[in-house]
Amino acid sequence: MRILAQTARQRHGAFVASVLGPVITAIAVLWTPMSAEAQAGEIRCSVTANGAPASGTIVVERDGREAAGGSCGIAISVPAGKWRATVRLDGALDNPSKRVDVDVTAGKTTPVRVNFQTGVLEVRIEAKGGSGTGMVTVNRGSKRIGTLGAGVAAQLSAGNYEVVVRYGGQERRYAVNLRPGQHRVVRAQF
Repeated sequence: MRILAQTARQRHGAFVASVLGPVITAIAVLWTPMSAEAQAGEIRCSVTANGAPASGTIVVERDGREAAGGSCGIAISVPAGKWRATVRLDGALDNPSKRVDVDVTAGKTTPVRVNFQTGVLEVRIEAKGGSGTGMVTVNRGSKRIGTLGAGVAAQLSAGNYEVVVRYGGQERRYAVNLRPGQHRVVRAQF
């Protein structure tokens, strides 16, 4: 009789396990995404240049690991908590960026607003009474920022630059202080 009771309990236990196993698995599968969503928030960045709307990108990271990124203006989802966001201004020759600490709350959208102070630099080469073509290098301190063609305007962060213009084996250097919102034209005469 005792053996029969143990066998019945074993069968009953196996039956319960066979029925509850899939149910528990289904609950775990369904519960995990819901709890993950409940613990996530969003970051939506906006970028301006001198106060006017501009285009930019954002990368969100914590402890050196990138969690999300995308274009500013489009919300990105990240787990709730403290993050570091790097926002870059699109289209500027010096590729400026700013870092912002962000505290994301579950179920909420956290705004990140970044304003860049920029100006426009244009170099014109004048040779023998007319315009010429040559190479223009833009430096900030000892770092080369980029190169431009003569007559091409470039957006740059406000600040001090050295402009090196080369034409026909000759070179001219100019110290340029670019202020926010300024359109600065440098005329290189050869």
